[in-house]
Amino acid sequence: MVLQPGERHCGDWSHRRLGPWCSPTGSPAPLSCETGCGEGTWILVCRLLVPTQVSLLSMEEDIDTRKINNSFLRDHSYATEADIISTVEFNHTGELLATGDKGGRVVIFQREQESKNQVHRRGEYNVYSTFQSHEPEFDYLKSLEIEEKINKIRWLPQQNAAYFLLSTNDKTVKLWKVSERDKRPEGYNLKDEEGRLRDPATITTLRVPVLRPMDLMVEATPRRVFANAHTYHINSISVNSDYETYMSADDLRINLWNFEITNQSFNIVDIKPANMEELTEVITAAEFHPHHCNTFVYSSSKGTIRLCDMRASALCDRHTKFFEEPEDPSNRSFFSEIISSISDVKFSHSGRYIMTRDYLTVKVWDLNMENRPIETYQVHDYLRSKLCSLYENDCIFDKFECVWNGSDSVIMTGSYNNFFRMFDRNTKRDVTLEASRENSKPRAILKPRKVCVGGKRRKDEISVDSLDFSKKILHTAWHPSENIIAVAATNNLYIFQDKVN
Repeated sequence: MVLQPGERHCGDWSHRRLGPWCSPTGSPAPLSCETGCGEGTWILVCRLLVPTQVSLLSMEEDIDTRKINNSFLRDHSYATEADIISTVEFNHTGELLATGDKGGRVVIFQREQESKNQVHRRGEYNVYSTFQSHEPEFDYLKSLEIEEKINKIRWLPQQNAAYFLLSTNDKTVKLWKVSERDKRPEGYNLKDEEGRLRDPATITTLRVPVLRPMDLMVEATPRRVFANAHTYHINSISVNSDYETYMSADDLRINLWNFEITNQSFNIVDIKPANMEELTEVITAAEFHPHHCNTFVYSSSKGTIRLCDMRASALCDRHTKFFEEPEDPSNRSFFSEIISSISDVKFSHSGRYIMTRDYLTVKVWDLNMENRPIETYQVHDYLRSKLCSLYENDCIFDKFECVWNGSDSVIMTGSYNNFFRMFDRNTKRDVTLEASRENSKPRAILKPRKVCVGGKRRKDEISVDSLDFSKKILHTAWHPSENIIAVAATNNLYIFQDKVN
């Protein structure tokens, strides 16, 4: 079922099976994971079309208008560049799911509460709040246009009834408060009911303001704006485990911020050389350790990962550990340095492992072993022969993300043709699934997809030459404690859930 633009709540949702992760004949064996995937059968809970600028205006004009022509959803001309999803993130409980797009908007989805009459609705997400986080700007000193695109979203743990999240574009990080309001004050002494100031001479009695019930309204207000600290484009933000600080990373520097201080940050990593002609690598991603507030990692375009300890020195130019896999000389080519660039780095929930994603592989590193990864998973090795054409159409520079499941036993990452891959670390099995509207018929079983590299192609396989490189899964998210995943495909957000028997 599609959440249509302008809708807050859909009527009846059709459950759709996205699994099992095996063919109807039972082979290959299903992927399993410790958090209770059951038999590996997944259902498509919902496909959410992120509201466009046009639909947001219609929501403001008439919030009760729910019906809209379905042809709107099928017309790709409405999906503009600004509507493309650029980041996806669950909050710490998984009750909220935030997306950011290239138009600078943040859309928050809330999980549907379970009821006695509709037990199956528990996994569905509906639009909770939508707001404009960033606007396009122009740096007149550098004659540089600053895009409004949301690069990253990070949630803070919930401390009270309100929610807090960080969002960033290329230059500015903002702290947002998302809260609900169902009462409004009335009976002011100095203001009338319309908010206009009253003449003090006409005030003859003292009134005590009271709170009156009103329709529930979700408000998003900016609480902090952290700006003017990055010369280059911000690629990562990460909240520290002390929940008092966070870091922001650009191509050459990493800054440490306190949530209460907006006009000052501390530079903890600076790899900018004195002569820019000597520049050989840039920072591609950075993240704090989930439990140790003094430890963080950052990756580089050379395929290396550096672990830093802020207790050692104020400026962490000297790393504590250096993770790098020796290159096989027999595989050396013109594209080696490009495809070895790390696009994402993630600590496991336990803090014991680091996962990195480069163009062709996902690697898992043990913090106690620096010389090579303990696991390497081939995401789309069949593209190795296509690197020349991928270089010409710039696809070789795509930045794919990777995520852990709640128990660190399964990892997920995206690929082309709207494919996304899952790897079970225990059984070493893997599966390729597709997020596609064409394959989301009610109760339809989505078989694992296979790519044919050469020779005779089977009926259920797709040729590598037929892959659509304009359809790509760059951003994914996994629920922190349940088997619910979110997959972003252009302006569509697919939410899948394992089937509960």
